[in-house]
Amino acid sequence: MAAYVIAGIDVTNKDDYRVYAEQTVESAKKVGGKFLVKGGLQTVIEGEAPSRHVVIEFPDRETAENWYHSDEYQAILPIALRSSERTIVIVEGF
Repeated sequence: MAAYVIAGIDVTNKDDYRVYAEQTVESAKKVGGKFLVKGGLQTVIEGEAPSRHVVIEFPDRETAENWYHSDEYQAILPIALRSSERTIVIVEGF
């Protein structure tokens, strides 16, 4: 069953975050991750939302979790943590 990494992000340092974002795409692709949403124009129709959303599809939950905990991703994670405020979840889907 597919799994989706869904992130709600408010970028606090655009230049620093760009370094992280450029590396994230390649690291996810290596394990079968596919970016379905990466920023883009959004319209909030209920409640409050962060300024940016990202959705990455993985073949399954295990692959998504392994990607997040991989040495490659963990090496760039500090860049994201210092240059953004975010919430990330993994959701199983179809």
